Amino acid sequence: MSPQVTVWFDSSCPLCQREIALMRRLDRHGAINFIDACDPAGTCPVDRAELLARFHAEEAGKLLSGAEAFAAMWRAIPLLRPLGLLAGWKPVSPFFEAAYRQFLRIRPRLQRLFR
Repeated sequence: MSPQVTVWFDSSCPLCQREIALMRRLDRHGAINFIDACDPAGTCPVDRAELLARFHAEEAGKLLSGAEAFAAMWRAIPLLRPLGLLAGWKPVSPFFEAAYRQFLRIRPRLQRLFR
């Protein structure tokens, strides 16, 4: 099976390392292409600083960020697909994006805890 989704992640972030490790274990069919955004040889669809500031994924040729990117990644994993479908549903997607923005505000503190 070829990857359905490409995900760029921050390998220097201890939270991201744990999240991506879990997603790799759950991605038993190889539906996700994980790319380290910190790798200077890696490809970046946008400015690297922007890529590291928000979570990014590409699904069906469309670049997504924030909660939309998480929803795309979840949809690619059978166990998480229901959550991904819910998160991508227009009536509730603004709530997922609001939660993601709140997470971004506390992310630096959480990173310090996990270092």
